[in-house]
Amino acid sequence: MQIGVIGLGRMGANIVRRLMRQGHTCVVYDRDPEPGRALAKDGASVAPNLAELVSTLDAPRAVWIMLPAGATTEAAIDELSRQLERGDTIIDGGNTFWKDDVRRAGQLAARGLYYLDVGTSGGVWGLERGYCLMIGGDASVVDRLDPIFAALAPGRGAIATTVARQGRDRRVEQGYLHAGPSCAGHFVKMIHNGIVYGMMQAIAEGFDIMKNATSPRLPHELRLELDLADVAEVWRRGSVITSWLLDLMASALAEDPKLAGYSGHVEDSGEGRWTVAAAIEEAVPAEVLTAALYARFRSRQDHTFAEKVLSALRKGFGGHVEPREA
Repeated sequence: MQIGVIGLGRMGANIVRRLMRQGHTCVVYDRDPEPGRALAKDGASVAPNLAELVSTLDAPRAVWIMLPAGATTEAAIDELSRQLERGDTIIDGGNTFWKDDVRRAGQLAARGLYYLDVGTSGGVWGLERGYCLMIGGDASVVDRLDPIFAALAPGRGAIATTVARQGRDRRVEQGYLHAGPSCAGHFVKMIHNGIVYGMMQAIAEGFDIMKNATSPRLPHELRLELDLADVAEVWRRGSVITSWLLDLMASALAEDPKLAGYSGHVEDSGEGRWTVAAAIEEAVPAEVLTAALYARFRSRQDHTFAEKVLSALRKGFGGHVEPREA
């Protein structure tokens, strides 16, 4: 299939590469010409502006936007919508606030345009590992663009089939889900990211406790000198908490056992706050996720080893770098 991609940052460029590897044709645009030049060497067609990108695509067009959530994405959708024609589709693969999707879908529908919100998980490793996709929007459009989603998804891999899934949507087992109408994709991805906060916090606190097992507050005979890199490595192999996050933790500790390269200043990119806000609106208790969010706020005032763990994990899966002032 043919698709346009706007935004060639950490994930956008690799989305293009993964699609082209599986035979799809990509027309790309970014304000910074450098990533476009790199992708042109891999076979992408580079447009100098949005109008040229649209004119290069065959109708019905599909354009994937991979930009930071908020004003940047809003402006791109507004400009793009004035270039597209009835029956074309805009796909937002970023971390947009789900309520904005409801508004956008309605506005675009009035112009005869389709809108899909696609929660995209996979970070900087998606090119090789694939992207877990959570899709919201019109079912007929999702079905028409299925080859795109199938190419980006990780596939079944070596993961065993879940018992009693007979008769359910087989696409889910390939790593992509049509979650529901517009906003459903980003809502599910928002909760996913909120859960990540909690999982990361649990790992961070556990390793902080082990690091402080040598504390002078403890009786001498109860002090333990633990090799945290080895603990992380052994837990990767057969333990109940085996996970990609633990894989990243083992790599970070093997490279930098004291995580001296991190200050422990941990940013949040919005999804954790939105998850807690959704819990409040629904009157659902979310003690772990809320505490994990607040721990990030505190990290900007006072740092512990646990926060260094969080920073190392964020860099591992998403390429997030601590602020310079940290």
